[in-house]
Amino acid sequence: MPQYSYTYLASDGKKMSGLTNAKDRSAALVVLRGQGVRVLSIREAKAQASRRFKLPGKKVGIKDLVVFTRELATMIDAGVPLPRSLATLSEQTENKHFKVVIEAVTHDIESGLPLADAMAKHSGTFSEVYINMVRAGEAGGILNDILKRLATQVEKDSAMRHKIRSAMAYPVVILTVTIVAFFGIMLFIMPKISKIITDLGGPDAQLPIYTEIMIGTSNFMSNNAIFIIVAFVAIIVVFRRYIRTEKGRYRWHLFLLRMPIFGKIISKVAVARFSRTFASLMGAGVSVLEALEVTGKAVGNRVIQHELDEIAKAVKNGQPLGKQLSQAAYFPPIVGQMMTVGEETGKIDEILVKVADFYEQEVDAVIDSVASIIEPIMIVLLGAIVGLIAASVMGPIAGLSKNIGG
Repeated sequence: MPQYSYTYLASDGKKMSGLTNAKDRSAALVVLRGQGVRVLSIREAKAQASRRFKLPGKKVGIKDLVVFTRELATMIDAGVPLPRSLATLSEQTENKHFKVVIEAVTHDIESGLPLADAMAKHSGTFSEVYINMVRAGEAGGILNDILKRLATQVEKDSAMRHKIRSAMAYPVVILTVTIVAFFGIMLFIMPKISKIITDLGGPDAQLPIYTEIMIGTSNFMSNNAIFIIVAFVAIIVVFRRYIRTEKGRYRWHLFLLRMPIFGKIISKVAVARFSRTFASLMGAGVSVLEALEVTGKAVGNRVIQHELDEIAKAVKNGQPLGKQLSQAAYFPPIVGQMMTVGEETGKIDEILVKVADFYEQEVDAVIDSVASIIEPIMIVLLGAIVGLIAASVMGPIAGLSKNIGG
């Protein structure tokens, strides 16, 4: 969403400046005037960091962000002024990049910007969900409570990602070793063995079909190694560029959702992320429509985001959110039913947190079971490839050696 900078007349008659996010300039004006802001001028802001600060290339880790969020919440809760809290935290952090970001945010706050608008200049560090929750906390006067919620949410999201990466690390390593070993054998070992077999049995020697296939594959790869490498790199580059387009990313995410086993994991992760993020936003006082828009961008899947956009349109036309979620293709019926209960009781945030906890446990259980199945499969696959190569090589050599000895 574009960001707009504006100048306005404060209650004491002074000219002040600020930043806001909106779909277009007209929408920004409507929002500001609805808040009673006397806008003097407004224009689209360029997405750049404060000129006073040059940001290093290093990224901010999850741990640094969680510690920063919790400590900022504690200091604000204790009554420490925001600029002083930020200045203290910038001195404490060991991450040089994060230190510069906090200093830039502090400078913008001292210049009159709200905390959320100052953080919005650093989208690489603070996500859209993070910024919108901070903005809601500032508007409602509950910034310390919102920051505590944010720290918990960031930790939960990080733990889930770490669980998935840890479960997939071993299979990926085995698969990588298998591929590298196969190419190494085909390019460097099989040509020498093929020469030995030819020397022993001559060019007209009768070889098993699988040995001929292995030698033919080796010859093709050796003769076209450069072409294969170039084609492989080209495919990766084209694929990466394609999935960066809106259409390509949508189709790729749809493919992932339709994959057996992994599609269910991705769907459950998205549901858990939706539930926790939506609960946090509703607890912060964000409107349902705005919460749906922000949450859609946070789930990390374009297909589910599109589905949430369609749900938001239906809700805007007066349809109950719980009913729409019950009819959604990628949300289990229980999510819609729990949402309906939350709407009836006024406890959407509390109920959705329970839903998020449930699906996070589901994801952990599925990942553990998948990992326990994938590991032996990968080991068997690696052993089968090695065994096939060994049989293709040693069998003919042994047979030809006997013929020569006879």
